[in-house]
Amino acid sequence: MRRYIEIYSIMLRNSLIREMSFKANFLLWMLVEVLWFLGQIVFFSIIFGNVDRLGDWTKWEVVLLVGTHQIIAQLFQAFFFVNVANIPELVRTGKLDSLLVLPIDSQFAASTKQFGLDSVINAIVGAAVVCISLGKLGQVPSTMSILLYLIAICFGIAVHYSIMLSLAAFSFWIVRAQGLVYGYFNFLNIARYPDVIFPRLFRMIFGWIIPVVIVANIPARLLIKSFGQPMPLMFQLVIASTIVFCLSRAFWRFALNHYSSASS
Repeated sequence: MRRYIEIYSIMLRNSLIREMSFKANFLLWMLVEVLWFLGQIVFFSIIFGNVDRLGDWTKWEVVLLVGTHQIIAQLFQAFFFVNVANIPELVRTGKLDSLLVLPIDSQFAASTKQFGLDSVINAIVGAAVVCISLGKLGQVPSTMSILLYLIAICFGIAVHYSIMLSLAAFSFWIVRAQGLVYGYFNFLNIARYPDVIFPRLFRMIFGWIIPVVIVANIPARLLIKSFGQPMPLMFQLVIASTIVFCLSRAFWRFALNHYSSASS
């Protein structure tokens, strides 16, 4: 474990050096992401200009949900997205071979090569929106609620990572799988919507089988809407995310067994 931590710290440092080599691009991309995030808040503000509630969600509860989604999506983007999205290209060019010969786990090597500092800063913006929303709601979450919220965020990131890794692994057969990978990246935005707006069957499928809807909804509910009973919510998130992570790990290994390297 210590060796993996040391390797990852080196990768983080190298990524930061690359980021700082192109400061203008770094600042511009961060600005675009912030504007997109603010656009989401404006979108819901327009909706709540005509309605008082969406199911059991009030305006500032939905803003908190959007902020939570921003934290999860941006942290996923910072640590994993670029790496996983690049797997099809590594397969197509045969550059995956150079990762497979390393004396470390292949999934770790493919998933942790790059890091995006701009996305971490945008996640902090999401955290600020969550804090502002709590102030508007007049709520001060307990220490336990905050702890469960942070743990749930980690499980939410794991869900996005696991699903996208599985989609990227299809490149071992179809080579160009960018459509699947980037398609899911767009699809994950449904996590920012209140779960109650979706039909029951949709919530069942995307709450358990492909657990995208619960990624931000459950952390937000744990923070402000668990009503003193957070365990059922945590149980669903932990079980669903653990299942999807284990399946993605198994599928990655299965896909590797069907990989024809550039040297073969």
